[in-house]
Order: sequence, then structure tokens, then C-alpha cells
Amino acid sequence: MEIFGELERIFATSLYPLRIPIAIGLVVIAIIVVMVASRRGWFAVARRHPGRAGVLIVAVLAIGLPAAFYLGSPLFIRTALIEPDPVAEVQASVIAQPSAPIASADSPWSSAATAAAAATATPEPPPFVARTLVSGSFTGADEFHFGKGTASILETASGTYSLRFEGFSVRNGPDLFVYLSPDAKGYADGALELGKLKATDGSFGYVLPAGADPSRYASAVIWCKQFAVQFAVAPLAPA
Repeated sequence: MEIFGELERIFATSLYPLRIPIAIGLVVIAIIVVMVASRRGWFAVARRHPGRAGVLIVAVLAIGLPAAFYLGSPLFIRTALIEPDPVAEVQASVIAQPSAPIASADSPWSSAATAAAAATATPEPPPFVARTLVSGSFTGADEFHFGKGTASILETASGTYSLRFEGFSVRNGPDLFVYLSPDAKGYADGALELGKLKATDGSFGYVLPAGADPSRYASAVIWCKQFAVQFAVAPLAPA
């Protein structure tokens, strides 16, 4: 499958920037081919042998259409997803926690009860405050593989981390996955796979596996696993 990745890279870096003149050239070539076929009688031969011509056309379509749909349809299909911000959820849960009951001032035992409770109560640890450890902005690998939005690694509980995308958008493609990479430039050996890309647009996240050390990773990457092509990368720096 790497050959398809090489072809896609050639298309993205060499052909896509010249897409308009190439399209004009293809139209001109198609017109020339039709004119040559007409003058040489290829259409007449096809009409004299409709069975063979039909089999050839069906074979070409049976192979070409599924392949073209698999490779080309992601370029036009867009999906969107909005998930709640985990930092906001943690902060809301802390605010919603009930405070300790206060003894009534009218009770003759209120002062004594309050003093006794204060003497015996174990001080509660301060509530955990969710925080952003690192963040960065997405850029596409090239003009064709665009990417935008931000990526952030959040600590939502003590020792619990997640990768969050905000205002995210990327070129769609087949078999896209999300990685955290030790290389700020993108995918590299030792990258941590977090799962398939949930959507091409939106704000959503991925929980890091238990024991994962966020300090090991320098970028968030959108990577086509099947063809080994990088679509977008967000270098991560302390927030």
C-alpha cells in the first residue's frame, strides 16, 4: 500500500498546486483522443462488436468505480462532532459539590457542636483543578492536506490525561488515525495511537491510556495508517 502513499504525496506536492492548468490540459487531451478515435474508426469497430466492447467497458467500470470511490469519496465527505469540554465539566462538578452543613445559631448546642466538629474533622484536600499542560495549532502537511484548529493535552483528574481538539478541521481521507508523536514535526517511531479520527470538523477528544506520560510527546498528528501519509500536525508547547 505504500505505493499509493507515494502517489498521493506526488499528487499533493507536485500536481495539486497545478490543478487548474492540468485540468485544462486533460480536457484538451480528451478532445484530441475522441477526434483521433473517430478518424481511425474505433467507434465503428466498437459498434460492429458490441459484445466485446460491452465486456471491456463493464470490466473497466467494475474495477475503476469502486477504487475511485474508496480513494476519492473522502475528499468530498465531511463529518462534524462536538463533545463537551472536559475541563469545563470538571470545574462545574467542583462548583456543584454541596458545602458542609452549618449548625443553627438558635441551638444552645451549636457553638459546642461546631467546636467539637472542628476539633475532630480531618482537613479535606483542596479540590482538583483541571488544567491544560501543552497545546499547539494544526497545520496541514501541504497545500492539499490542510489542517487547522488547536490540540491540547489536558489533565482532567490526578494522573488522568486527554487530548482535546478545538475548532478542528482537516482534509478527509481513508483510514485516518490520531497519534501523539515524540517528534514535533509529526509521525515518528514511538508514536502513541489514540484511535480513528472521530470527525473531520468539530471539537472532541481522546483519553490517553492509563500510565501514558504526556511529557514524552511533542505533537498531535493526523495520520493515514493504510497509506502512511501525514495529513496534519500540531506541535505541542507548554500552555
